Amino acid sequence: MTDTEVTAPQVLILACGALARELLAIIDANGWKNVTLDCLPADLHNRPKEIPAAVTERLGRHRRRFDKILLGYADCGTGGDLDRLCATEGIERLPGAHCYELFAGAETFAELHRVEPGTFYLTDYLARHFDRLVLSGLGIDAHPELEEMYFGNYRRLVYLAQVEDPELVDRARAAANRLALEFEIRTTGYGDVAAGTVKFVNTKAKGLTTLETSP
Repeated sequence: MTDTEVTAPQVLILACGALARELLAIIDANGWKNVTLDCLPADLHNRPKEIPAAVTERLGRHRRRFDKILLGYADCGTGGDLDRLCATEGIERLPGAHCYELFAGAETFAELHRVEPGTFYLTDYLARHFDRLVLSGLGIDAHPELEEMYFGNYRRLVYLAQVEDPELVDRARAAANRLALEFEIRTTGYGDVAAGTVKFVNTKAKGLTTLETSP
């Protein structure tokens, strides 16, 4: 009598650095030993048209080593270029237009936008690195006149919290005060980042064989 054992696929998650903590936590929580995480710089979000080329270059280093590849990005301002890349490369990405929708969920994010279109969003990562990615990254610290250009039409800041961390809440509230925006917090957990990753990893890769083992 034999048991049939499915070969564990080697999985690569090639992701935005802004999701690194969350994805590492998801990998650890699920005990996945066959999943490798590689991240691209988070500040590419300030230059979204550069994301597909950076992804393509990094894929070239990994493609032959893995059975399955998940792109740890939403569309992220690429105007569909990541979807076209995924179709060409035969890989998948996380669902959604951006990380805010990934964490909040499509319905909740749509309602937040409906209630106040002039909303600026922070995640844990952006709350932690607000000064570097927003104030410095957008040039506001060096050119204060840019603040009105970027944020003049915003009315509130919504902090989408992945974990309960009073320090991050304080940082997010300070960011709202810095931009003179109303402050709101929504605890989202890992949202569709977790759901999409778990679904992808637990789906058998095409073409994998089974091993026949004897007791």
